[in-house]
Amino acid sequence: MTRADLSKQPHDVAAMFDNVAEGYDRTNAVATMGLEKLVWRPATLAEIAPRKGMKILDLAAGTGASSIKLREAGAEVVSCDFSEGMLRVGKRRYPELDLIAGDALHLPFADETFDVTTISWALRNVNDVTLALQEMLRVTKPGGRLVILEQSHPTWKPFRVAYLEYMMRAVPVVGRLVSSNPEAYEYLAESTRAWLPQEPLARAIEASGWSHVQWANLTGGLVAIHRGVKPT
Repeated sequence: MTRADLSKQPHDVAAMFDNVAEGYDRTNAVATMGLEKLVWRPATLAEIAPRKGMKILDLAAGTGASSIKLREAGAEVVSCDFSEGMLRVGKRRYPELDLIAGDALHLPFADETFDVTTISWALRNVNDVTLALQEMLRVTKPGGRLVILEQSHPTWKPFRVAYLEYMMRAVPVVGRLVSSNPEAYEYLAESTRAWLPQEPLARAIEASGWSHVQWANLTGGLVAIHRGVKPT
């Protein structure tokens, strides 16, 4: 990608993440000022509530940093990502994980396989959000759950304006300082700005077939956890 854009062509987005795979987790920690590791990931883990015997699909798992926590809780975890570069880094760091290359729009899993399907910071990067949500529904068991962690829209307007300014100005600077591909972070900042607010995303999840859709704001709506249930 010669510059960040929102076309979300699968090959381009996969190549972008391949290029930043080695330092992706470190750059995220810097860009989020530690909130990802200290607040947002633990809240998502608590929402998933992994336990022994539970089968979980961690979609867009990247390097496996989220998957390893699910596995440590006793769950059977399948980590899926369409960036082979991210998966290679994940396999080196966490050789015990089951890492599979796959596209969120055409998941390589049988119907009704997983108790929980979760995706973090990636739904906004897919080419067709509705199709991705329907694919997640397909591979989840009846009564199973969906958990989405994603950038969102702060609920207090002055905070929202300041946050968007930070995303558009500071995050690309961080990318230039600590990443091998700063254009990737320009893209991620733009995709955050263009992403759906909390309620429209909830309606999109419902329209894709999920029921009991709710969301919880974290850090004033900087991010949100959306959840749903597959009808029985």
